[in-house]
Amino acid sequence: MTEGELKEVSRRLDVLIQLLAFSLVEGKKRRDQLLLLWKAGFQPKQIAEMLDTTPNTVSVELSKLRKRRGKRVRVKREEKAP
Repeated sequence: MTEGELKEVSRRLDVLIQLLAFSLVEGKKRRDQLLLLWKAGFQPKQIAEMLDTTPNTVSVELSKLRKRRGKRVRVKREEKAP
């Protein structure tokens, strides 16, 4: 395979991966879509393209979600302590 053919295969695989990821988050709430795509390894720029928003918006939302999740975990740990 030539370098050009390998690049084309790689590009097509990227498209397939994005389509699969988008089909998995379709119909879910926006925050769930963001978290699932982020956990799947997509970067904010890629997530933004899939969800038709800006990378900055994705980064800010992910930051807020991670902070909220962290607070919930800490509260649960405190409740379990004697």
